[in-house]
Formats: sequence, structure tokens, C-alpha cells
Amino acid sequence: MKELLRLLAGALALAAALAEPARAQAPAPAEATVFLVAAPGFRDPEYRQTVLIASPTTSGGHIGVIINKPTRRSLASLFPEHEPSKKVVEPVFFGGPFSTSALVAVVRGERPGVGSLLIMSNLYLAINVNTIDKIIEDRPTDARFYVGYVGWRPGELRREIDRGLWYVLNPDANTVFRKDTDHIWEELLRMARQINALAADDAARAVD
Repeated sequence: MKELLRLLAGALALAAALAEPARAQAPAPAEATVFLVAAPGFRDPEYRQTVLIASPTTSGGHIGVIINKPTRRSLASLFPEHEPSKKVVEPVFFGGPFSTSALVAVVRGERPGVGSLLIMSNLYLAINVNTIDKIIEDRPTDARFYVGYVGWRPGELRREIDRGLWYVLNPDANTVFRKDTDHIWEELLRMARQINALAADDAARAVD
């Protein structure tokens, strides 16, 4: 029960953070949801060799989760008294170092309920406690569950990209829900470098 209350409190704190008004006006690095692929030089242990899905928020910032860090915990271990959680076989993922007491979910299909942010077509980030509980009970196979998330204030993600910490790619739901996440970072890093190389060649030809 203590674990449940801790996670619920974290989810409420996350919802409050998303509702905060923007403190400053700054251009977003992308108008739509993107994959962020950590550059090899990004040595922060929490982000090293990670891939994130990140989406703009109404506050002007961004929110996202790490998609390639499964934990050894299950929903049943987090909620031992909650019978529906025992039916979810997939592990809970580490979504990021922000509010690690919060449980969030990425859900595909129709909108799962209140407190859900549309991050791309038919894909939502659910943060509301009651909505997540309903997902676990009614449609757990449509969701992946995370403890923690990553958040950026207005302009913060743009600065990180400009510093070369992230490669940016278009996202797809199949990658988010891949069962084997071991090689996602290597694959997307290789793809991002190829795209950047092609873009550089095109720019060079345009100058010539």
C-alpha cells in the first residue's frame, strides 16, 4: 500500500507540473513528437545510449520517456494487492529520472481517458491515476508502463540538441512497443548518422 500511495502521489505531481504555465517564450525544437537518440558523447549515466520519445506540451516545454530501459520490476511487484496488475507480464520500464515515484503509460489506440496527452496518431501518454488504473484493468496489452519521465522547460530541449547531445528522428509506434529493446539505440544512431550525412551532401551540392 505504501508503494501504491507513493506512485499515486508522484503521478499527481506530474499532472501538476504539466499544467504549469510557461515561464518564458522560446521556440520548440520540433512542432511534433520526435525520437531523441543520445549521442555517443552523452555520458550522463541516466541518458547514456538511450532513445526517448518526446512531445511538446501546452506549457511550451517537452515531456518524454526513455523507451529502451526495461527494469526488473513488474506491475505486480509495485501493486501486490491489485489483481489486474498480476496479468501484465511485461516489465515496467524506467521512463526517466524525473518523478521516479510516478507511474505513467504510453497507450496505443483510442484515447484512454482524462489526463492523456496525444503524442502522435493513435498514441497517448497517460498520466492520470484513474486512467492508468483503467488501462491496467481493461487494455493492458495496448500499453507500456514506466516509472519516471523526462521533462524540459521551454527552450531547454532546443539547447540540448544544439549542443549535440541528441539526434532527432521521426518516431513510430512499432519501435516504442518493441519487445527486444537491446539494440534500438545502435540501430537508430546508425539511421540518424546516415540521414545527417545525406543532408550534409545535399547542402554541399546546393552550395556548389
